[in-house]
Amino acid sequence: MKIAHFSDLHLMGDGPVPARRLANKRVAGWINLRYRRSHIHRAAYVRAIAREIARAGVDHVVVTGDLTNLALEAEFERARSVIEDDLGLSPADVTVVPGNHDVYTRGAMSTRRFEGYFASWLESDLPELAVDVHGGRFPVVKLRGSAAIVGLSSAVPRLPFVSAGEIGQAQAEALGRILDHPDVARRTLVLAVHHPVVHPWSRAKTYLEGLRDAPLVLAQLRSISSGLLVHGHLHRRIQRVIRTDRGEVRQIGATSASLHHEAPDRMAGFNVYELGEAGTIRVEARVYSPDAESFHPESVPRHV
Repeated sequence: MKIAHFSDLHLMGDGPVPARRLANKRVAGWINLRYRRSHIHRAAYVRAIAREIARAGVDHVVVTGDLTNLALEAEFERARSVIEDDLGLSPADVTVVPGNHDVYTRGAMSTRRFEGYFASWLESDLPELAVDVHGGRFPVVKLRGSAAIVGLSSAVPRLPFVSAGEIGQAQAEALGRILDHPDVARRTLVLAVHHPVVHPWSRAKTYLEGLRDAPLVLAQLRSISSGLLVHGHLHRRIQRVIRTDRGEVRQIGATSASLHHEAPDRMAGFNVYELGEAGTIRVEARVYSPDAESFHPESVPRHV
């Protein structure tokens, strides 16, 4: 079973943002976009990655959020075009979860904008176990071969300059019921969420940028013997180990698919995971070289 993973597309819409749409938190995001993000995040990289994944012959693709910048309709249309046209796979073969930029405002959440644009990609094999959370129904489960891909939503609207995520008690309890389901338990778990569950932030940094209720997820993973937890948000390729009562779960982050950066662990690209026999997992990154318009393999750095 081969799974590709990319994240944090941060795609912009065409044309200017109407002034009336900036009369909220978006004004701070727009300033950041205008003077910083637009220079380092490049849509052409995202399309190159999607087309490379389409050629790679993977069995499934996971996209871990922040497809947009300001959760505007034009941005969602562009993001869906990338997933639908450039990636070109059936929605059944792609798992998409939202990031904090996709639920950027209360309006985006209340209108269920992410769910509206990606409804076909959010169809779950165990819909009766999902709960209403953050403007959608999660967890989303896709049972594919030897893998059980489970998508969580950690995306909630926050005040300006705050990007912290939250799972919520109801979604965490739903995750527990899903992990106990026999069709999930006999497969290798691939848990997809935007925010990393384990990261060495200070308490203040976690409150501002991290997953505030990470212990809820960790509690549900205690009985897992092996598997993957894949995320975005950090704009870095990085892997850590989550110890459980029965083994370990490898937490692996993908960098931003649109990011131009000098550091090899941050330059745009995607990860590939090969699930083997007896729970073995092979991990490799494919890093984009814009000058050559090609990809080269790299390892994903391990951190304690």
